[in-house]
This record gives sequence, structure tokens and C-alpha cells, in this order.
Amino acid sequence: MEPATPVRTRVRLVDVAELAGVTKSVASRVLNGDTTINVRPSTKQRILDAARTLNYAPHAGAKALAGARTKALALLVPDLMNAVYARIARGAYQRAREHGYVVLLAEDTVDSNAQSDYTDLVGAGRVEGLLIASARQGHPLLDSGQLDAIPHVFVNRSVPGSGRSLTVDLQGASQIAFDYLKGLGHERMAHISGPGVLMPAQEREKGFVAAASAAGYPAPFVVREIFDEAGGFRAAQQIIEARPDVTAVYAGTFSQSVGALKALRRSGVDVPGDVSVLSYDDLPLAEYLEPSLTTMSLPLLGLGQLAVDALVAQLQGTPPRDIVLPEKPIILERESTATVRSPGTA
Repeated sequence: MEPATPVRTRVRLVDVAELAGVTKSVASRVLNGDTTINVRPSTKQRILDAARTLNYAPHAGAKALAGARTKALALLVPDLMNAVYARIARGAYQRAREHGYVVLLAEDTVDSNAQSDYTDLVGAGRVEGLLIASARQGHPLLDSGQLDAIPHVFVNRSVPGSGRSLTVDLQGASQIAFDYLKGLGHERMAHISGPGVLMPAQEREKGFVAAASAAGYPAPFVVREIFDEAGGFRAAQQIIEARPDVTAVYAGTFSQSVGALKALRRSGVDVPGDVSVLSYDDLPLAEYLEPSLTTMSLPLLGLGQLAVDALVAQLQGTPPRDIVLPEKPIILERESTATVRSPGTA
């Protein structure tokens, strides 16, 4: 019986980088002929020798992306699991296709390998423009100087002084949320915000607190937690323990709302009899929760589409500018909100 033929595994860029003792980003830029990279001649030769030793051949798709006109845009998102950014990405993809472009997705994490993926895209000229939807402070791209050489738009975030931020009116959305809960008779409210360093969380929180102050209402009780179900669960527990008099909760994300509903139910709090819950953002799942969740419907597809329009306009020579999406959120009223219960009623 003849021995089985060994399976040939294609050599990867990371294999070349490891053999040469450099980062994947540096190896990529040298092998793609990036003349702007500042490395010693010996380092460059070591990378080329490693590529020859391993018989490294770039993937055909990567070669195509290295062309002068890639017709590719990159969208950098903070979390691929976040439904908000999934809809922004869908809108961007649809509009990019109409313009004859493709959209490459990159997830922004603190992992150094993940970061090198999108810095490679920019540094090696593999994309013509960049859509930055990450809200992380101190982003490496902001400090690297690479953005000076590529058209870019900040999506769903505001970078002061950039002149190219595309945002939803987050403070205005929170004003709409406050007015809705106020109209139901609620005065003692709480807000589940996000990490304080994130711009969207800051703006939503600022708008909600300002709306209460302008109406002469008590300051909302604010809890800052991460943007997921566990964060919403913990935040609702804090609200129950610290402010049992609260009758309405405005949550900053859909995921936080789901966690808050579970925490309230587990603690024996009736929704909406004791506490109404309103979610910033909407998903089809809202209709099938128990109780069904009242939400704010946001024009996220339109945000992604407008972001691509703004980026393509830059590529065609139009000066960048800040844009606030004109469409307002719409309240989709379901079973998780109700008129505040009068004292003493069952």
C-alpha cells in the first residue's frame, strides 16, 4: 500500500513574518513594495529571503487588491456581533456596489494581529478609502499619520476638528426618548449608558440628562456598563438596589435592554406595571420578547449608505465635511412601556 500523499498547505504571510522575525504588517509592506516603510536593508533582505525559502506566493485576491485602483473601501467596526454595525455595514455594502466598489470589513480589537490587518490595508494602499465606525479612544490610526494620505469618513462617531464625521443626532434621540417617557407620566427615570470613554454613550447620556434638567425633572439615575446583555443585567440590578423608586429605564443599546428585562423579571419587578423599559435601537427580535420591547427605530441602513456617498465624493475631489443624518428616530411602542401606575393601585 502506497503512503498517502501529504496535504500541501499554502504558506501564509504570517509564516514569512515569523521566519524573518518581523511583524506581519512589516512583512506585508516590504513584499508589496511599499516605498514609504522605514526598515534597515538587512531587515528587508531577511524578509525577501524568508519568502524565497518558504516559496511564499501572495493570494491572487491580495495581489488584485495591491493594484493602483483597487475599487475597494474598508469599513472598520468595533464589534462584528453588534447588530447596529451589521446594519450600517449592510447599507454601506449596498451603496458601495451601486458605485462600483466593494467593502472589506475589519473588526477593531485591542489584539495586535487584528490591528495589523487594517493598518496593512491602509499602509500598503490596498483600499482607496476608509470608513471608521470604531468608537475607541486613542485609536492607532488616529495617531499614526496614515489617515493623512487616504480619504476617510468617521461613521456613527464624532471626531472634533476632523471635518468628516457622519453621525446620528444622539442627543436629539435621547430628547425624543425623554419626551416619550415623560408623556407616559414618568418622572423618576434611569438611564443605562455605556463605557464613559465611548462617544455615542457620552452623547446619549448627555442628551437624556439635559432633557430632564430642562423639564425641571429629577436627574436620571445613570449606570455605565458595557454594551451587551450582561452589562444591561448588571445595570438593572444596580438600579433596583439603589433606586427602587425608578419607574422608567432608558437603555442605550438593544442588548442592554434584553439584559435589563431579565434582571427586572428575576427580581420580581413587573414590566411595564412597575417599571417601563425603552430601548435605543430596534431589532425584529423586539417583537418576540416577553414582554415585547418598546424601541427607537434608527436609520442605520441610511447611515451606512450616506457614509459611502460621502467617501466616494472625497475620492472624486469633493472637500470633506461633517454631516448629521437628518432623519429622526421613531418610537415603536410595544408592551414594555405603559402609563405610570398611580400610588396605591394594583
